[in-house]
Amino acid sequence: MRRRLNLRQIEAFKAVIEHGTVSRAASILNVSQPAMSKLIAHLQADAELRLFDRVKGRLAPTERGMRFYHEIDRIFSGVQQIENAADAIRREEQARLTVGVLPALAGRFVQEATVGFLKRHRNVFCSIESRSSQWLTERLVTRKLDVALVSSRIDNPYIISESLLKHPLLCIMPQHHRLATRRVIGPADLDNVPFVSFDPESFTGQRVGSMFATHRVRPNIVLVVTIAPTLCEFVAAGLGVSLVHPLMISGFQKRVVARRFEPEIPFDFQLCRSRETRNARLVEDYLQETRLTAARISREAAGDAPPKPRRPGPRQRPTPTRQRAAEPSGA
Repeated sequence: MRRRLNLRQIEAFKAVIEHGTVSRAASILNVSQPAMSKLIAHLQADAELRLFDRVKGRLAPTERGMRFYHEIDRIFSGVQQIENAADAIRREEQARLTVGVLPALAGRFVQEATVGFLKRHRNVFCSIESRSSQWLTERLVTRKLDVALVSSRIDNPYIISESLLKHPLLCIMPQHHRLATRRVIGPADLDNVPFVSFDPESFTGQRVGSMFATHRVRPNIVLVVTIAPTLCEFVAAGLGVSLVHPLMISGFQKRVVARRFEPEIPFDFQLCRSRETRNARLVEDYLQETRLTAARISREAAGDAPPKPRRPGPRQRPTPTRQRAAEPSGA
């Protein structure tokens, strides 16, 4: 009675075809060369097929051997697809969070917020998508996103939004720019000064353009860009100055100088989530990490980080003079 083929024989045959020699195949499968030769011999006997010819001391596959190999390879490919399907099912059961973010915030800011979140949720599968505000809003409404960071207000009953760190725009400039000696920059300081501008149709571009028109300032616009990282790169390279939100210059603090601009141009982003979210706890944790990251980076970018409290030395005591100065005059 003919014996059935077994999987080990088939693995040995496939390895010899793909690696060229019995010795290499044996090494791959972690078996001895004699054991590998025995597996091939038993396979040919059990299949009743001559799969190899011996040519100059080496095994060369016959035409039938190659036909047999193609069938085996097709079956193994099917097994790989089954493994991929199993992996996909496992991922679907795993906690997931999908975040949408504007290109302006797709650099250091979203990276730090997401890393902070994942440190506390190591088993969560997180994906980030960077697109326009309109595209992100549509994906949020259809529940294809859990969280979105956009620049424009969203008036939709299915979306909950909050202002993310409302902060006036800052004036940024290259290192050693002549305006860097000033603590506050005004509209007149930018008259005829090389200026790197956002697209006039963008939310930021409209706010800045309105300010220039109100104060009758004519900046020398040398470049128009659509995303914040590109704008900051050109400012850092010395092309001109610009007006941006503090979050937009995260990662550029050592390459540009940021100064307060007056009159203030308030600006904020909208942190949004679906009203009927599927991962309420995870979404709230991500929102909280985003708020904390935004506050920290904005302080750093604006240069107004609170001073660290001074700790007195082990033998340091208040002097009598300081004690008297602190007492009320009528005491």
